[in-house]
Amino acid sequence: MLAREDLLSSDITDIYASDLMSDVLAFGKPDSLLLTGLASQQSVISAHMAEFKAVVLIRGKRTKDAAERFAREHNIVLLSTQMDMYDCCVRIFALTQDNHAADLVNHNPPPAESILLNSQFVIEGSDFSRAGLVSTEVKSVLKKIGIDPGIVRRVAISTYEGEMNVIMHARRAKVRLSVTPSSVEVVLDDEGKGIPDVEQAMQEGFTTATEEQRAMGFGSGMGLPNIKRNSDQLDIASEVGRGTRLRMLFHLKPLSA
Repeated sequence: MLAREDLLSSDITDIYASDLMSDVLAFGKPDSLLLTGLASQQSVISAHMAEFKAVVLIRGKRTKDAAERFAREHNIVLLSTQMDMYDCCVRIFALTQDNHAADLVNHNPPPAESILLNSQFVIEGSDFSRAGLVSTEVKSVLKKIGIDPGIVRRVAISTYEGEMNVIMHARRAKVRLSVTPSSVEVVLDDEGKGIPDVEQAMQEGFTTATEEQRAMGFGSGMGLPNIKRNSDQLDIASEVGRGTRLRMLFHLKPLSA
């Protein structure tokens, strides 16, 4: 806490993450908070000009000029955090998901369980040069928000197996990662040739991989069985000529009896 602790209860409407003060002045809305690595008086002055209420300096930075005095004199909350920009954005996003339902015009009731995180990714088929990047991002996000390392490992392995199936057998896929207080869910919806016999595809060692794919180290026939082994629940829906949908669920706490 660097300045104006007395104003910490102020309401914030929007949050901006930027080191470019011209962008803040161009796009910032009044009553917002600024996340920035620019630890100088200019960040605080820019926030004041844009009528922001607070500035948070990332990576433990402290100002060496008159920024703190300017913040106190112009009623701007000034804080510093050890987290980097990515950490801050992920945590803020997760914490704010509970509030979205109240903003809907028709006031729909909130879901039975709050969604803490909802992210989407795209996998392009046949792009072996980028194989594993989506799984790596999923793993990184879950680690950032503090999911148990053992569960993160199981999610990462399952997502990677699903990602490789898309790259080998489909044109593309959308991946949705959802986190609630009790579970992590990964859904892969691909546009591909589909699975003619799901039961057969679940057998260890069964594969339709080409010789070229097998020579690259993929297609041993352990993909779907490995996903089933690592997930608490696996649902597969497939239509030949249309594509396949994998839904993988991982429990974060024991289910109630």
